[in-house]
Amino acid sequence: MTWSEIGFFALVVCAALVFLAWQAASRLDRLHRKVAASRIALDAQLVRRATAALDLASSGTLDPASSVLVAEAAYQVMDDVVSIGLPPTTDRPDPRGRRAADVVAAALAMDGLGAAREHAESDLSATLREALGSAQEVRELRSADPGDQLVGALAAAWYRASLARRFHNEAVAQAQRVRRLWYVRFLHLAGRAPMPLTVELDDALPDGLDPVAG
Repeated sequence: MTWSEIGFFALVVCAALVFLAWQAASRLDRLHRKVAASRIALDAQLVRRATAALDLASSGTLDPASSVLVAEAAYQVMDDVVSIGLPPTTDRPDPRGRRAADVVAAALAMDGLGAAREHAESDLSATLREALGSAQEVRELRSADPGDQLVGALAAAWYRASLARRFHNEAVAQAQRVRRLWYVRFLHLAGRAPMPLTVELDDALPDGLDPVAG
């Protein structure tokens, strides 16, 4: 084999390696974007769930003690939501007042929701389960308006939030698998992007709360 043939063969191998590295980097970039997008979607669905819980708590449908507990748990979620955004302008800030840039920046950090937010969301789930009670009590709440409408809205928001968390964690798992590949680590194809983290919280629906997505 002549030197020219060896050189040509080495050039082909290098070109193939560069192409494969480019493919892997592109795939990883797409996965990171998928994680960020699913994180934004999850955040929005959890805010809708907290809003639906507040609507239920303020409706007079629940007993007074349960209404207070649910409202406090939902407000805690709202407070944690805006903690990365605009300074509160009221005692109970509206999470919809956050700048879009704040939401995107939090998603690009790919560090889940943070321990405080996950704890607040889990506490809201536990408080709602306690307030709604058994499946029979849920059916009684839904026996007439406004209970039927409010509980139905909460069920839909809760179900969508659960699905959004599942999709987000699947996206994170995909990205983590790719980032653990030896050639991805050896070539530093992830750059300075942080390792994505899953969102771990209690979002189990109460008994009798139909998981409807409508």
